[in-house]
Amino acid sequence: MPLSVRPTAALTGAVGAGLAAVLVAGCSGSAGSATVAAAVQDGSAPPRAAAVVTPTPTPTPTGPYVALGDSYTSGLKISPQQAAEPRGCSRSAVNYPSLVAKALGLSGERFRDVSCSGARTGDLAGAQETDDGSNPPQLDALSPATRLVTVGIGGNDAGFMDVVGQCAKENLVDALKGMVGSGRAAAPCRDSYAAGDGGDQVQHKVDAAGEKLGQQLKEIRRRAPQARVYVVGYPSLLPADPAACVPVLGSALTGGDLGFLVEKEQQLNAMLKRRAEAAGAVFVDLAAPSAGHDMCAGEGARWVEPPFPAHGLAAIHPNAKGQEGAAEAVLKAVRG
Repeated sequence: MPLSVRPTAALTGAVGAGLAAVLVAGCSGSAGSATVAAAVQDGSAPPRAAAVVTPTPTPTPTGPYVALGDSYTSGLKISPQQAAEPRGCSRSAVNYPSLVAKALGLSGERFRDVSCSGARTGDLAGAQETDDGSNPPQLDALSPATRLVTVGIGGNDAGFMDVVGQCAKENLVDALKGMVGSGRAAAPCRDSYAAGDGGDQVQHKVDAAGEKLGQQLKEIRRRAPQARVYVVGYPSLLPADPAACVPVLGSALTGGDLGFLVEKEQQLNAMLKRRAEAAGAVFVDLAAPSAGHDMCAGEGARWVEPPFPAHGLAAIHPNAKGQEGAAEAVLKAVRG
């Protein structure tokens, strides 16, 4: 993603202060200033070079750091798992929050990972029941002392994993219909979600998730007013070219429906970016750095596991390499 550089308030203020100093010097009545001004005016001396003002970089937060999010943040099934309760949240000791905290030298009370597999935006402010224990409201980990927050959530609200499963089902049913001679649609899953008067059902869920996230980001700001907040997007699940998935997925999904899933994930990430910016937070894009590391890439290259994952890992979820890639992207954003 190209970066655009705009003058910051600090830079604008510094330039203004520098200009004011020059004007004051010119009006001070000193002989030296008058001589230089006269020389510049009649062309006998070159004008002084303008001072170059370098903006002061924002210091990297030193904690406390609180990580909020769902299974893409917690590191579902990635070993080693944290010993922290509840076990049902499936937090990995090498998920991206842990890697970010380690890189920033944060440990103990200066780092809290309260992400939880299966979390929705409502679980930020409310308790979440898991298969093995209850996770307290994630926002309870925040305080006025918090200085860094990462939030990776929204996919479960949008039902993205449900959409992937439904697409597989629609394609299977359509393929079976094709076997009895009725033909196969180019994108049966897209057609199914677009059916009815309501239009794109997935987009409606994404929009609703955005409304909820916007409210939660306001609450994060209220509870941790001094924190720098980063909304972390989702990595690329599929390649831009559906043909690259044939060796991995075979004919399980048509090219049209693979394109539909790519489009839906792009809409989800675009919503997260808009909500982050509206709340004064920073959006961390994972789609771009994970391009070429999707579930259809080779086992040594992929950051996301396919429907039939490597032993012990979660299907359609980041693996350890994916968590490392996410940590690198977050650290780049945090360090500015």
